[in-house]
Amino acid sequence: MEVLVYGAGALGSLVGGLLAREHDVTLVGRDPHMRRIREDGLRIDGAVDVRVAPRALTDGTHRAADLAVVTTKAYDTDAAARALATGEYGAVCSLQNGLTEERLVAALDATVLAGTASYGARFAEPGRVTCTGVGEVVVGGLSGGHSPQAARVGAAFDAAGVETVVAEDMPVRRFEKLAVNAGINGPSALARTENGPTLGGPAGGVARAAARETARVARAVGTDFPDERAVDAVERVAADTAANRSSMREDVANERRTEVDAIYGAVIDRADRHGVSVPTCRTVGSLIRGWEAERGLR
Repeated sequence: MEVLVYGAGALGSLVGGLLAREHDVTLVGRDPHMRRIREDGLRIDGAVDVRVAPRALTDGTHRAADLAVVTTKAYDTDAAARALATGEYGAVCSLQNGLTEERLVAALDATVLAGTASYGARFAEPGRVTCTGVGEVVVGGLSGGHSPQAARVGAAFDAAGVETVVAEDMPVRRFEKLAVNAGINGPSALARTENGPTLGGPAGGVARAAARETARVARAVGTDFPDERAVDAVERVAADTAANRSSMREDVANERRTEVDAIYGAVIDRADRHGVSVPTCRTVGSLIRGWEAERGLR
């Protein structure tokens, strides 16, 4: 399968590199990372040890592939969509944080699939990323049910040795992903803790409350997502990635813009439209936004 990975940072490079063991992969990202991959190939170390040589580009316009995988930060979704709209793709799958798929649907003619990825990835240096934990990729139709395109994508991922689930309940899984993001990202960034201690320490109550609020919002918009499943998901992911740092904690540590709008904003906006109280998500989101504003990041 021809695969284009748009947004080849840590996660995109990891997923693209794993797929390149079996498929024709093009990474789209930024220099100097892309330049080093062109010169010396891509090295993945840590929980997986791989060296591959995918194409590496900085311009993602006017390309074509069977599948485009979007792994940009959520705030770069619109730019990614504009670039992908200039090309031709059989399907487009988002592995981003937040609920970004609708923005891709609005801009693209290709079928848009929903996806999640629980692999841990950390950017080590140009040309090298570290797999901090082997997880799984879940892919399925955006509205749920059987999707032939998702089945083909799942088979391609499986063929490359990527742990993959083809799911027919993606509407629930999208909110489950959002609950995990809301439960781990903000509390770990504010407490400066790894994922495991975030749930196991004093911040754990905040994390579980944020997950329950996300579940209430999901039910308000018509998705059957119990509080217990939301909390279980946050606890499971925190346990499975106990030593990892969340993406938001990494962003705060490196004084970068975060995905606060895509995560907490997604919960708050839907809560406001449906009259749902989400005080924890509102507070965590406000604190992260305040940190960004103080540093001129928003």
